[in-house]
Parts: sequence; C-alpha cells; structure tokens
Amino acid sequence: MAHWRALIVLGTAQFLMVLDTSVMSVSISQLVEDFDTEVTAIQAVITLYALVMAAFMVVGGRLGDIFGRRRLFLVGLVVYGTGSALTAVAPTVWVLAIGWSVVEGLGAAMVLPAMAALVAESYQGRDRAVAYGVIGGLAGAGIAVGPLLGGWVTTYLTWRLVFAGEVVVVLAMLACRRVITEAPRTGPRPRLDGVGAALSAVGLGLCVLGVLQSGTWGWVQPRNPPFTVLGFAPTLFVIGAGAAVLAVFPHWERRREARRADPLVHLDLLRVPALRSGLLTLLAQNLILLGLFFAIPLYLQVVQGFDAFETGLRLLPVSVTMLVASLGAARLGRAAGPRRVVRLGLLLLAAAIVWLLATIDPVIDDGQFAGAMALLGVGMGLLASQLGNVVQSSVGGAGRSEVGGLQFTAQNLGSALGTALIGSLLVGALAQAFTTEVEDHPDLSEQARQETGVALESGISFVPTDQVRSAAEQAGLPPAEVDALTDSYAQAQLDGLKAAILAAGGITLASFLVTPGLPGRTSARPKQSEAGAAPGPAH
Repeated sequence: MAHWRALIVLGTAQFLMVLDTSVMSVSISQLVEDFDTEVTAIQAVITLYALVMAAFMVVGGRLGDIFGRRRLFLVGLVVYGTGSALTAVAPTVWVLAIGWSVVEGLGAAMVLPAMAALVAESYQGRDRAVAYGVIGGLAGAGIAVGPLLGGWVTTYLTWRLVFAGEVVVVLAMLACRRVITEAPRTGPRPRLDGVGAALSAVGLGLCVLGVLQSGTWGWVQPRNPPFTVLGFAPTLFVIGAGAAVLAVFPHWERRREARRADPLVHLDLLRVPALRSGLLTLLAQNLILLGLFFAIPLYLQVVQGFDAFETGLRLLPVSVTMLVASLGAARLGRAAGPRRVVRLGLLLLAAAIVWLLATIDPVIDDGQFAGAMALLGVGMGLLASQLGNVVQSSVGGAGRSEVGGLQFTAQNLGSALGTALIGSLLVGALAQAFTTEVEDHPDLSEQARQETGVALESGISFVPTDQVRSAAEQAGLPPAEVDALTDSYAQAQLDGLKAAILAAGGITLASFLVTPGLPGRTSARPKQSEAGAAPGPAH
C-alpha cells in the first residue's frame, strides 16, 4: 500500500481538476443569475480557463524540467488552491474570471504536466501501466461525478461550496507532500524559452478570442463589434493576427535549436506520425465534448427549465458510459489496434449526435435523450481509452515531460475552441433564425419587426422565453404579437441549438482525416517499461 501513496495524491489532483470544469458546466444558469450577467459572459469565463491552460501547459512542462517536477507540482497546488479560494468568494464575474479562469488555470498548467511526469518516474513496468490506468479512471470519475455533485450543491446549497471544498482538498494534498518523491537531476538545467512562450500564448489567445467573439462581432458583416476594419467585422483579422504569430513560432524554435539553445518545443517530436495524429485527435475530442457540454446544459436549463441538479441527472448517462468505456476498452485496443478503436469511437459519436439532434424538441423525451447521451459517452470513452496511451508511448522516457505538456495543450486548446466555437455558432444561429422567424411571421406588425431588428442590432443572448415575453410586454406590443414574438424566439432557440450540435457532428466526421497516423494492431504494443495509459482529458 505504501508503494501507491504517491499515486493517491497525484490522482487526486487529476480528479479535482476534471471535477472543477464539470461543476461549472451544469452551473451556467445559476452563475448567470448570481452575477446578473449573460450566457456569453460565462461562456467567456469557461473558455478563458481552458485557454490559459492551453497557452501555458507546455511552459508548465518546461518549468518542471527547470525547477523540478515535485517542486512545481506543489507550487502549482498552492496557486490552484488560491484561485479556488478567490472563486469561492467572488463578488463579480470579473473576480470569478480572475480566480477561476486565470489563477486556477495557471495552477493547473503547473500541476498537470508535472503529475504526468511524476507518475512515469515513480512507477516502472506493469506498475506504470496500472498507475496511468488509475489516473485515467479518476479523470473519468471526475467527469461522472462532477455534473451530479455540482448540480446538487448548486441547486440545494451554493456552487461556491464546491470551490471552498477544493481548498480543503488542496490543503490535505499538501499535507501529504512527503509521499511524492523525485529522482535527482542529471545533466545541465535547461533554460526557459521566454520568446517562444510569449509567441505561443499570444497566438493561441488571439485565435481563440476571435472565435469566441464571432457570435457578437459577426464573421464578415459587422454585427456589434467594438471597432471595424475597412468596414468588416474584426473577427477574421484577429484570428489572422493570431495565425501570423503562431507561424513565427516554429521559425523561432528552429533558430533556438540551431544556436543550441533550449527550445520551448522540440519540433522534431511533431514529425512522429503517432504523436501528431494522437494530439490532433485529442484536440478534436475535447473540442466536441466541451462544445456539447456547453450547448446541452443550455438546452436543459434555459429551454426545458431544469435546475442544475436535474441537469446533472440527465448528463449522468454520458458520464457513466464514458467512464466504463474508457476503463474497459484498453484490452480492445491491444487486440484491434488504437486506430480501429478510435475510428469506432468517432463513428459512435457521429451516430449519437444524429440521435441527439432528433431529441431537440420543445418537450424533452427523457428516454431518447438518455439513450443519445449514453451512446455519446461510449464514443468518448473509446477515444479516451486509446489517445493518451498513443501520445505517451510515442516517445521514450526523456521526452515524457515535454510530450505531457503537448498532450494537455492539445486537450485544453480543444476545450477552449469547443466552448468558443460551438458557443459562438449557437448565438449566431440563434440571431439568424430569430431574424428569419420574425420576418416571416404573419401575426407580427411592421412596428414589431422594426423594434425587434433594433434589439438584435445591440446583440442577442440565449435567455429563457419568459424574458423575451417580458421585454415584448414592456415595449407595449399587443398580446397577440407578444405571443408571436415569444414563439418565434422559442423556435429560434431550437434552431440555434441544432446548428451548434450539427457543427459538432461535422467536426466529428472531419476527425477521421487525422486518424491514419495512429498505430495499428501490429505497432500498438510498446515495450512494457514504456507502456501505459496517460491521464484522461483535462477539461
């Protein structure tokens, strides 16, 4: 038992950080109400959390190499606990963003790569495979427990208690710090590539910012942007600026390598087909999962009127089947090969999304919805059972810390893009559908259409239909037109949700294009000393 004490502490960190985001996903409506804000503001907070982790995860892995992984793990826990405490007492949405998105995000960027490397260092051979399997299972358990626990606490107590509880757990982990050991350093201490870190963070930040704001700013025609560029919406220009900065990044890294300076990322790693395909599929998996976990709770809470606990109950099938499939499919991967299992998972995801589209109605069919959610979880679980192992097994022990940083970067960049892209598509489709509904509705007068058009020019939010009804009544519209306007918005909500979920289906199908580099059955059996699954998704 003493042999596994370190794993208990390291695994608790993985569980805690997955649980954290699961709780936030089911608390969206309550957060909107508590902070008197809009869904898009909470979307930005969730996106920023994943973006901070994505932008600094590789930096976190490198800092572990410089200062020691054990030390960075413990410092990261202190930073993460500080962010949790600030989040628990946040009086405004801005303080929430600082505490949760920035401070907790930075703490997670220190903890997770160090955790992955410490597990690999602490266990060898079969023990390492068991250890990574436990870590992956704890990640799945966090996804399974998060919506239900978070929903119950949010509905009957307050979501703030979850973050206060995280502080207690972090303190307990710090009290057990002596069980975590690290081998003495060998060789010279590497140096941090500050310019490379800045280029990657700025480039990723601009790209995700553009995608996040596209629903508000518009893609080409300006909708409600703070400024325009040559009469066009700034969205594509911001994304283009981010892409330009990212294009400079590999040139800088090659220059560092040519001068025999330590790069932030050894670009030769990305030439390994299994690693490259694994990272791209991880990005797609998290993009789809977090995009759906943003859209579906809106359907359950805003359209159906369920509270956070009822929402958690309806998300439970996806969490449970994902956990079971991720733990049970490792043997399938050894028999059939990771490539076949991943493609089967993507196929099941596509089928689940088609099934889910058929359930998006004004009145939910709980049986059909649960079936679609369960199938979605099986597909996600099949991917989770293979991708971490593919990534970690693609390199030797010396590159594990760097590859761990790349793994968590891909996962969290996918999470950030999923929340930003699917959220912006949802709001954009809602605005377009509402405009069309209002223009075509025979019971609305020209005055009502004009007033609605003015309101749409100032932006649109995904809100309960009662708020739309109240606004229409305050505008002095006749009862018949109030009903017509409310019905139009209700239909536009469903159209917007279907468009967002359909986009997730398109991304699922496109993901097949990056799977050929994944190992087949004959090459999927690494040496025992290097095998083992990696940590699960860091949502």
